[in-house]
Amino acid sequence: MTTQTQRRGGPAALTTATWVIAILFVFPLIWMIITSFKQEADAYTDPPRIAFTPTLSQFANIIDRGFLPYLGNSAFVTILSTLIVLAFGVPAAYALSLAPVPKTSNVLGFFLSTKMLPVVAAIIPLYVISQKTQLLDNVWALIILYTAMNLPLAIWMMRSFFLEVPTEMIEAGRVDGAKLPLLLYKVILPVVAPGIAATALICVIFSWTEFFYAVNLTAARAGTVPVFLVGFITSEGLYWAQLSAAALLASLPVMIVGWIAQNHLVRGLSMGAVK
Repeated sequence: MTTQTQRRGGPAALTTATWVIAILFVFPLIWMIITSFKQEADAYTDPPRIAFTPTLSQFANIIDRGFLPYLGNSAFVTILSTLIVLAFGVPAAYALSLAPVPKTSNVLGFFLSTKMLPVVAAIIPLYVISQKTQLLDNVWALIILYTAMNLPLAIWMMRSFFLEVPTEMIEAGRVDGAKLPLLLYKVILPVVAPGIAATALICVIFSWTEFFYAVNLTAARAGTVPVFLVGFITSEGLYWAQLSAAALLASLPVMIVGWIAQNHLVRGLSMGAVK
């Protein structure tokens, strides 16, 4: 009887512990959402005030402070850089997985080595180059940098997905006379579509949340959402309610995209996990 009780109590304890850990991780997000609907006076109370009158004034203040141009810059840079990464990454991943050539491992090692350089070590040359090419405070500078930042990771990820494509399918397509473009579009891409979706989502997250390049290479014209959030850090202190509202608006696009693509993300990241 004791053994049966222990067997029943084990899963229950594990479930309870999982819920507790999940709540601890989600609690900062929940508190940010609650604070975004407070007045500044209610956000500063000690101890925190749970009962308050919700208001949308903080969101209106964020819009009035010019949030939309920063949001537009982030959306443009993120979407375009992700599309460019996929345009270059898909053929490269195919070549490095299903059509390898001698020294392929050296190429993969080179891609990986590009992620080892500290970003701060390259910011001065990048600043000078951007200034000389008139790309300083320009969204195209961020698009180029975000593409270079995400492309090595995307190639590595998509290569692992392409390796899961059965060679029999490719050989059957070639026997039927399919050329490489048709073979890639009709046979291979439908199989690796979840992996490509997962890669694209990760690139979107990295580009949307990138701060170092944006804060050093942009100003008023090409600033992104993370740069906008820095404006709430003043010598007078933090405006907690406005900052929470701005952070919520900044997080919503990524959360919505992640929610829509969650099935593809799970399938893509689990490709190759079970042989």
